[in-house]
Amino acid sequence: MKHVAIALYPDFLLLDMAGPVEVFSIANRYLAPCQHYRISTFATAQRNVRASSGITVQADHLVEQACADVDLLLVPGGPGAYNAQHPELVAWLRAAAQTVQGYGSICTGAFILGHAGLLDDHRVTTHWHYTERLIKAFPKAQVGTEDIYIHDRKLISSGGVTAGIDLALSVVAHDHGRKVALDVAKVLLVLMRRQGDQAQFSPLVAEVAAQDSPVTRVQHYILDHLEQPLTLERLAEAAALSPRHLSRVFIRDVGMTPMAFIQNARIDRARNLLESTELPLKTVAFKSGFGSVRHMRLLFNERLGRSPAEYRAQFN
Repeated sequence: MKHVAIALYPDFLLLDMAGPVEVFSIANRYLAPCQHYRISTFATAQRNVRASSGITVQADHLVEQACADVDLLLVPGGPGAYNAQHPELVAWLRAAAQTVQGYGSICTGAFILGHAGLLDDHRVTTHWHYTERLIKAFPKAQVGTEDIYIHDRKLISSGGVTAGIDLALSVVAHDHGRKVALDVAKVLLVLMRRQGDQAQFSPLVAEVAAQDSPVTRVQHYILDHLEQPLTLERLAEAAALSPRHLSRVFIRDVGMTPMAFIQNARIDRARNLLESTELPLKTVAFKSGFGSVRHMRLLFNERLGRSPAEYRAQFN
C-alpha cells in the first residue's frame, strides 16, 4: 500500500488537491487491497485550512503527527504558495523529503518546495504564467517552461491546475501499468494522450506593455502585420530608429531579438487559429505569415514538438 500525503496551507487551490486525490482514489477500484493508495492530508497551525475558493478543508493531521510511512509527498499550488511564507511547512518538507520515496508539486506548489531547497539542481515545471517568476526566485532549479509534468529522480512536478491530474495518472501508470491509468482516465472523462513533454498552452509572446515606447510600437506593428514580410529594416523604420539600435533596445526590453519575437508571434497566431477554427492548414499558414505549410510545420515541430495537425487534434 502506497501512502500519498498532501500538504495543505492557507489559500491553496482546491483543484490542485482534489484532482490528484480523485485519481488515486479511483485507481483503488482497479487494484487489490494490498496495492491501494492511502491518501491523507496534513496542515501546520490548525487542521481547518481555507482554500483560495473560500471553501474550508479539514486536514487529517497536523505535521507534527505525520507518520514515517509516507511514500509520496505532494504540495498543491495556489496564491498562498507564492504570496506568503510558510516556515513551519517548509521545515517539515525539507526534513520529510529525505525519507520519502518521492515528493512533488502541482502548479505553483513548486514555490514552497523551492523555499525548502528541494528544487536545486532538479528539473521542475509549474503553471506557464509563473515560470519566469520561478526561474528568478530559484536560479539553481532547471525550470521547464512548456512541460505538462516532469519526473526527475525523487522530484515530480506539473503545470497548472488540471495538469495535476496528468501527473497523478503518470504516477499510477508507473506504479501499476498504463492499463490501470487508462481505466482511471476513462472514469474521469479525461484523455491519456497528454505526455509530460507536451507543451502547455502558454503563449510564446507575453502581453505587450501598455506604455508607448519605440519597442512597444514595434511589437504592435508586428502583431498588426504578421501576415506580411517583416524585415529588421522595416521595423526600424516604423520605430524611427536605426536597425542596430532597435535590435539593442528590443533585446534589452523584451529579452529576445525582433526576429525571434516575430517567429513566436506567428506560432501563437497559428495556435489560436488551430484551436478556434477549422481553416485549412494552408490558410492558417498564410494568415500567420509563414508563407507555406512546410515552414509552419517545421517551426511547430521545433518549438512545440508536434505538427500543426497534431496540435489541432488536441482540441477535437
